[in-house]
Amino acid sequence: MSQPTWRAVAARAASLLLRYPDDEVLAALPTVRAALDGLPAEVSAPLREVVTQREAAEPVELRAAYVQLFDFRRRCCLHLTYYTCGDTRRRGEALVGFSAAYKRAGLTVVDGELPDFLPAVLDLAAVDDGGWRLLRENRVGLDLLVEALGREKSVYRQAVNAICEMLPPAQPGDLAAAARLARTGPPVEQVGLEPFGLVDTTGGRR
Repeated sequence: MSQPTWRAVAARAASLLLRYPDDEVLAALPTVRAALDGLPAEVSAPLREVVTQREAAEPVELRAAYVQLFDFRRRCCLHLTYYTCGDTRRRGEALVGFSAAYKRAGLTVVDGELPDFLPAVLDLAAVDDGGWRLLRENRVGLDLLVEALGREKSVYRQAVNAICEMLPPAQPGDLAAAARLARTGPPVEQVGLEPFGLVDTTGGRR
């Protein structure tokens, strides 16, 4: 499998494994497991851990744990701009940039999710280089998410680790920013972000 192809498969698999485990997502687990066989070990092994955990757990327990982790642990947020912008006006500006990347690719984010939702960014990366650019630019947020999920002893840490394996190593400046944000947390300034939520439209593609 050529590199662009396997990276697309890995991005799609990671997206599914980081989504809320509803019936549709869980039904895709056998397909995801089969797809992992064609990926490099450093990417497939951590993703396979998430598949195994989801296959073994009861759906009700999976869903409750997912909500508890990602909806009630601010430092385990799956929205990438939160880590560098927090709930400030700067986040709105950053979300505009994310939205533009989907628009250039002819895509929209479904289910009313914000465009910086990590599974959506991974789906973008599976079909367009703009998604990989967003992931590279938000490496600090990914590193902080790995750290936070590690503290929670969550298997989802492995899915984010797999993503990081496909990106260039963090630069010294990125590491310093991550360390600073880990100490202080994201900036806080409450603003309304509803205008930046995208909905599916006729002709939109996943």
